[in-house]
Amino acid sequence: MGFFSDIFNRTGRVVRGQANQAVSALEDANFEATVQQTVADMKTELNNVVRSSATAMSNYNQLDAEYQKYVKQSVDWKARAQQALDAGNEDLARKALAKKGESDRQVASLQSAVDSARTASEALKSQVLDLKHKIEEGERTASTLVARKNAAMAQRKVSEALAGVGKADNAFATLSNFEKSVAKEEATAKAFGELAAAGKDDNLEAEFAKLQGHTVDDELEALKRERRISVEIQKELPPAGR
Repeated sequence: MGFFSDIFNRTGRVVRGQANQAVSALEDANFEATVQQTVADMKTELNNVVRSSATAMSNYNQLDAEYQKYVKQSVDWKARAQQALDAGNEDLARKALAKKGESDRQVASLQSAVDSARTASEALKSQVLDLKHKIEEGERTASTLVARKNAAMAQRKVSEALAGVGKADNAFATLSNFEKSVAKEEATAKAFGELAAAGKDDNLEAEFAKLQGHTVDDELEALKRERRISVEIQKELPPAGR
């Protein structure tokens, strides 16, 4: 079982490695689209947060409206109680103050909920604003990343071409291979030429070369013969003036 388990684990690693390599190659080929989609996903997330925030803020607005209604009622009933007193009707003033008390109790019961909703609403506004700023920064970063990626890919292609590596159909690499092939053929031809020359008798060739040509000694003897003949001719000629 241990053997098969190891085989399966190794096979799984190979498959995962190939899958990761394929995904990386796909992302590399579609880098700009992938970056843009990432920014689009950030905007979608922002929209979701905005919707959630709008719901929470709407709850706060409703609570605050209800709270402000009872606050206004309290103020109004107090004004009516003062009006009743001014008219000398204490019984009516007492009834107005009772209504004011009901409004005050409603205000007190809503106070805590309104404060909590206000705090949550302000926090959500701040978070949404921060998220918008991050998305704006993300858009700028995305544009920069795409430009840097394109520049890096162009630089890599130039460097690979100059180095003669990279794709199999690289023209520089092909020409370099041709040059190596020709150099190999030249070295092979030179080797065979040296082997062919190694079988000749250099001394024998030199002796035959001597038979076919003149040496310095031969030319010296010929020059001596010419001078002796010239001297003998001069002796045989009669003296000048006779």
